[in-house]
Amino acid sequence: MVQSLAISNDGPQPGAFAAAPRRVLVVDDSRMQRKILSTQLARSGHAVTEAGSAEEALQLFDQQPPDIVISDWMMPGMTGIEFCQALRARAQESYVYFILLTSKTESAEIARGLDGGADDFLTKPVSGDELRARIAAGERILRMERELTDKNRLLSSTLGELQSLYDSVDRDLMEAKKLQQSLVRERHRNFGNAEVSLLLRPSGHVGGDLVGFFPINARRVGFFSIDVSGHGITSALMTARLAGYLSGNSPEQNMALVLTEFGIYDARDPGDLAEQLNRVVLKEMQTENYFTLAYADVDLVSGRASLVQAGHPHPAVQRADGKVDYLGSGGLPIGLIEGADYESFEVQLSPGDRLFLMSDGITEAENTDGTQLGEDGLTCILGRCADLRGAGFLEALVWHLSDYAGGEFGDDVSGVFFEFHGAKENAD
Repeated sequence: MVQSLAISNDGPQPGAFAAAPRRVLVVDDSRMQRKILSTQLARSGHAVTEAGSAEEALQLFDQQPPDIVISDWMMPGMTGIEFCQALRARAQESYVYFILLTSKTESAEIARGLDGGADDFLTKPVSGDELRARIAAGERILRMERELTDKNRLLSSTLGELQSLYDSVDRDLMEAKKLQQSLVRERHRNFGNAEVSLLLRPSGHVGGDLVGFFPINARRVGFFSIDVSGHGITSALMTARLAGYLSGNSPEQNMALVLTEFGIYDARDPGDLAEQLNRVVLKEMQTENYFTLAYADVDLVSGRASLVQAGHPHPAVQRADGKVDYLGSGGLPIGLIEGADYESFEVQLSPGDRLFLMSDGITEAENTDGTQLGEDGLTCILGRCADLRGAGFLEALVWHLSDYAGGEFGDDVSGVFFEFHGAKENAD
């Protein structure tokens, strides 16, 4: 059906449309009506293409998509709404503003056109003022759409670059994790009638926990559990530095050891070691990070252990009968206050007793309600694991802890598990 189209005499004035010309596709089965609209639009500087049917318009669209389409509603073959739907179904880089020409004024019909994908309407007969207003409105929307597209493109490009950087950092962190794990080269050692097992599980790629042990002499061994403040790369770098200060491979660099007048190494008092580390961290490292420490000097023959607690969770002793004692009085973290004092304390281990030095990632693990495990919860877990030894004990402990925390750890989890079975045989 061909509908009449009239344009009022108050046609568009030069410069009335936006300065930047737009490609406009005029679709109408009436050649005269196409010519009237095309002339109006061309005078305003727009590049106009005409089509006598929706089918022809789709072919032109595929060759060069326009910015704006003005289409008659009622045409032989494909209607204006069907044409709009077919156009919207085509993949396109930018949005096309679609205006329907119609003599329909019923709200239901207008709603049907909008549902079909049209953006606006021109009611016949069309006045020049209304034509200018509709085109101007379309141009504003197209400008906003182009700006949004450009910003999205820039954002996508930036996100791509960030993803590339993230992937690079992620690869580096994976390598850093391997290097940090290599600081704990030996996870288990049997001393004869005693054995030690180590647990180190960062909550992220790298963490701030460190555990280890080193021989002091033929009958004594030093064990340590360290937790550096914060998380991530800075904390991990500090643990690497501290590993050198307590290295079993380089006794001359180990701050826990002192060379005696007889040319053999002995150990510092644990409290003195904490004070030495505190001075070094404050004067040499000059970092805002600090760390907590639990350190034990254990005699493998007598079972006597001398310890220091510097802000770390209380070391736990699980007796052979299952009772659990928590040792120490707290103490200040290391690297926090200059001139801090640290006191040693002792504990006697009997055959069947186990000493556990752990980070606060264990005692402060939270369940889904936000309740921390605490010493009471740890005592319960230690009781469940009382019949297990070595790595099996630590695996079961982590399993119970994971079950309590709902499968996720918010902090690094680490510990030193020492089991005393009796006096060391053939001790010098």
